[in-house]
Amino acid sequence: MIVATSAKITPAGFWKALLPGLIMLLAILFVAPQAKAQLRVDMSGVGATQYPIAIADFSGDPQGQYVAEVIRADLTRSGQFRLISAAGANLTADTPIPYDDWRTRGADYLAYASISQNGGQYSISYRLSDNVRKSQLDGVAFTGTEKDLRRMAHQIADRIYEKITGIRGVFSTRIAYVLQRGNTYELQIADADGQNPQVMLRSKHSIISPAWSPDGKKLAYVSFESNKPVVYVQTLATGQRFPLANFKGNNSAPAWSPNGQQLAIVLSRDSISQIYTVNADGSGLRRVMRSPLIDTEPKYTPDGGSLVFTSDRGGAPQIYRTSISSGDAQRVTFSGSYNVSPAISPDAKNLAYVTRRDGAFRIAMQNMGTGGEQLLTAGPDDESPSFAPNGMQILYSSVQGGRSILAVVSTDGRVRQTLSAPDGKVREPTWGPFTN
Repeated sequence: MIVATSAKITPAGFWKALLPGLIMLLAILFVAPQAKAQLRVDMSGVGATQYPIAIADFSGDPQGQYVAEVIRADLTRSGQFRLISAAGANLTADTPIPYDDWRTRGADYLAYASISQNGGQYSISYRLSDNVRKSQLDGVAFTGTEKDLRRMAHQIADRIYEKITGIRGVFSTRIAYVLQRGNTYELQIADADGQNPQVMLRSKHSIISPAWSPDGKKLAYVSFESNKPVVYVQTLATGQRFPLANFKGNNSAPAWSPNGQQLAIVLSRDSISQIYTVNADGSGLRRVMRSPLIDTEPKYTPDGGSLVFTSDRGGAPQIYRTSISSGDAQRVTFSGSYNVSPAISPDAKNLAYVTRRDGAFRIAMQNMGTGGEQLLTAGPDDESPSFAPNGMQILYSSVQGGRSILAVVSTDGRVRQTLSAPDGKVREPTWGPFTN
C-alpha cells in the first residue's frame, strides 16, 4: 500500500496517496504491556477431509483440562478434525491404550497426557495414538511456567496436526495487525488464534503495512507521526526501533527478503511511487526498475530473486512480477479489471490478492502455474491477504455487519474464521513466520 489504511487502490486513491503535506500532530508512542482486549473467534465450514480424534483431559493437575481445551479449539478451527468425546477417560502418559475401544467410539486417533507441577514449573508428557494401526504415533515432553501453558498447548496441537496430515501446523505462530480505537492506533501482535495480544506501538497517527522479519523477531511498518509516511523497523523483544526509510516524499509498503538481509520499499522521492530495495540497516538503496506510472505493494518471491507488485502501468491496477536483477516486469493477473495487494504462498505455487468483482472487493487466489483463479471470499470489503506459513490458510481484513474485523479462509475456500475485537477496528493483518 502507499499511504492509505485501505489496501484497495483506485485511480483517485493513487494520486491522493501521493499528496504531501498531510497535517499531523505529535505522535504518542510507547511500548505497552499486554492489551486487555482479546479477539473473539467464530468459525464455519469444514474441510474436505476430517480426521476423527479424541483429546482426553490431561491428567494429574487441574490445568490439564485447560491445556486440552486449547488443543481442541486449535484443531477445530482448522476444519480438518472432528472431535470425538473423551468423557470419562482417565489416561496418563503410561496408560495402555485399548485401541479397539476407541475405534468403537469413532476415534481414529487419541491424544492424552500427564501434567504435573513442581515449584511453579509444569511438566507435560504427551502421547498420540493411532487407533487404526494400533500404535503410538507421537510422544514428547514439555516444560514451562504457568504462563507457558498456552504456548505448550499450541505446540502440541502443531505436532498432532503434522503427524496426522503431514503438513506443519501453525497454531503456535503469531499474527500482527493494527487496531484502531477512536483516534488511537495500536500495532499489536497475538497468537494465531487472536489470544494473548500485546501492544508493540501506540500512536495518535495512522500505522499501516506491518511486515514480519523472516525470523519473527522484528516488524517493519509505516508510521505517520512525522507529518508523512516513514518506514520503521522495530525489534519486538526490546521495543527499540529506527527509521529505515525517511526520504523526501512518501516512504511505504515494506516487505522483507526471505533471508532477512534486505527489504523492498516504495518511495516517491523521484516524484512518483517506485520500488526500491534497501539493506536491513538502511544502507544500499537501489531502484529496482523505472515505470512511468505507479508501482507499489512489492512482495518477495520465496526464492528471493523476484518481486510481485501492483501497478497501474497498463491503465488499471494489476499485479506484475519482476526479476530484481533485471527489472523486467511481466503481468501476472488477467481476470478482472482491478487486482491489487499480492501475497505469494510459501511454496510459490499460488498468488492471493484483492480483486474487484461486481462492485465487491474479494480475496482471490491464482495458481501461478496454470493461471486458474478461485474466488475465496464474498466481500463486499475484503483486503490485505496474508498466507499462513504452511500455505494452508489466508488471513485478511474484512467489513462484516459494519465492523472491521480479521478473518481467515482455507485455501480451498471451505473453512472460514472471524477474529473480531470487542471494541475498535482491526485491520492490516500479516501472518508471522515459523520461528522454531
